[in-house]
Amino acid sequence: MSQTILYARVSTADQNLDHQRTQAEAAGFQLDEVVADHGVSGVNAKLAERPEGRRLYDKLRRGDVLVVRWVDRLGRNYQDVTDAIRDFMRRGVVIRTVINNMTFDGATTDPMQEAVRDALIAFMAATAQAQAEATKEAQKAGIQSNKGDPKKYRGKKPSYDRAKLAQVQDMLAAGTGTSAVAKAAGLTRQTVLRIKSDPSAARVAVERWEDH
Repeated sequence: MSQTILYARVSTADQNLDHQRTQAEAAGFQLDEVVADHGVSGVNAKLAERPEGRRLYDKLRRGDVLVVRWVDRLGRNYQDVTDAIRDFMRRGVVIRTVINNMTFDGATTDPMQEAVRDALIAFMAATAQAQAEATKEAQKAGIQSNKGDPKKYRGKKPSYDRAKLAQVQDMLAAGTGTSAVAKAAGLTRQTVLRIKSDPSAARVAVERWEDH
């Protein structure tokens, strides 16, 4: 029996999983399951490298429908997004977007329809990457203009507080594996790796936000 799965990527504290689910249901999707990655960048992490994104490749079967708010939830890198969509289509999975109600599947055998579909996938993936790059440039400009004023510039808010940072550092010091630490602390593996590689920067980031 086929199933409809919503994949959501919540990359910042300002984004909300419930909003993505509500938006999909309001658009008429009857969801059997929601799979979500939290605190994961669509630029730096491929879909198959994310904890929950990786599960999609195991869960989805021919005839299933993968719902995403838009293709940027799959990623912000052109090559990664197009590869992921085409991989799912080869498996017989249908990809549908909430925004603009786009449908991508591998069922068509008409060369013209295939060309139009592939061109549209490429365009949407390129747009997602362009938006990500524009956002990064805007952030860089804001950082440069505010670096002279520590009251304005605090950097990105960390996904952990002092207590959680201490928990992570204690577990790492005890020899606990990165994945186990991430699961116990409720953080992404990438976050734990950043803390492990530069604990001083992690402490400064927490202090910068909690001291204001």
